[in-house]
Amino acid sequence: MTCTAESEQGEHWFKISDYSIHRGMGVGCYIESSWFTIGGHYWRLHYYPDGYSEDGKGDMVVGLELMELCGKEFPSRVSSTISLFYWATKRFSLSSSVAMSANLRDLSHFVTHNINRGKMEASEYIVDDRLTIKCIVTIIKEPYVFEAEAQVPVPPSEITDQLGKLPEAKEGADVTFEVQGEEFPAHKLVLVVRSPVFKAMLYGPMMEKDSSRIVIANMQPVVFKFLLYFIYNDSLPDDDDDLLDGDDKKKVTRHLLVAADRYGMERLKLMCEIILCKHLDAESVATTLALANQHTRSGLQDACIRFIASSSTKMLDDVVASGGYKSSQKNLFRYHNGDVGKSK
Repeated sequence: MTCTAESEQGEHWFKISDYSIHRGMGVGCYIESSWFTIGGHYWRLHYYPDGYSEDGKGDMVVGLELMELCGKEFPSRVSSTISLFYWATKRFSLSSSVAMSANLRDLSHFVTHNINRGKMEASEYIVDDRLTIKCIVTIIKEPYVFEAEAQVPVPPSEITDQLGKLPEAKEGADVTFEVQGEEFPAHKLVLVVRSPVFKAMLYGPMMEKDSSRIVIANMQPVVFKFLLYFIYNDSLPDDDDDLLDGDDKKKVTRHLLVAADRYGMERLKLMCEIILCKHLDAESVATTLALANQHTRSGLQDACIRFIASSSTKMLDDVVASGGYKSSQKNLFRYHNGDVGKSK
């Protein structure tokens, strides 16, 4: 007999701009996050800059509220952890964990996390008047017992790892791409399965005269390297690989989105779009918006517009001063003058 319990975990980031302006709202006053889904239920965060009550007005408080049960019973056990992004180490720390009782039967389940404001403000948790909060919610379901059967363990699939090693090994490579003087060996069968454009280039009406050697124009070698990595791995390199720093990563991701569009790779386009949405800033938002307009990426367009509409006056000045502003100046002017709603 084996007793086990299933759990489900998810996280939500809540970014607070203009931290100093929000201070002074008053005890019990809060700012709400958007709703998010974990475990099939809807949740949201409450940010209390001046504390939740008079007893704890020296603390910054984050509340977690269960908004809707979605027709399901309240989970038997729920725990939540609030942590703050520490700019010095680029990691989340200064955390607080609280359990939510399953005995609460009202329609609004609510718990609060107290963070020492003095310790938070004395350290590098607030930089450029910005604070980033991460909430992790863990839902632990009722344990259950079952008869354990003797099974032969099946190892995880290795096909992705094996395919990913093919370009480095160069075994069986039957086509070489030349990109600004750099050579990249590859395998035709892998390329035609992954991209309709490569299929046309290698076996269709776009077939090159010498299909064993192809020159790629208007692309940087590093971008083509990432494109091949995705073709063989169906993913992009992990952030832990430190192949690029932050600014170079955003620049390469923009070029990679263009390459994905060029070779008809929709999944890669969506992945690039998600990365760019997560790393918008005053320096890059204008360039990113111009790219989104050019390649009709509506999700990325909306993210850029929301970023601009919710920006402070200082950040808007930084956007105007950025290198990519002129190329999309007309769009930015239209959005800034009422075509999108501004944050409250």
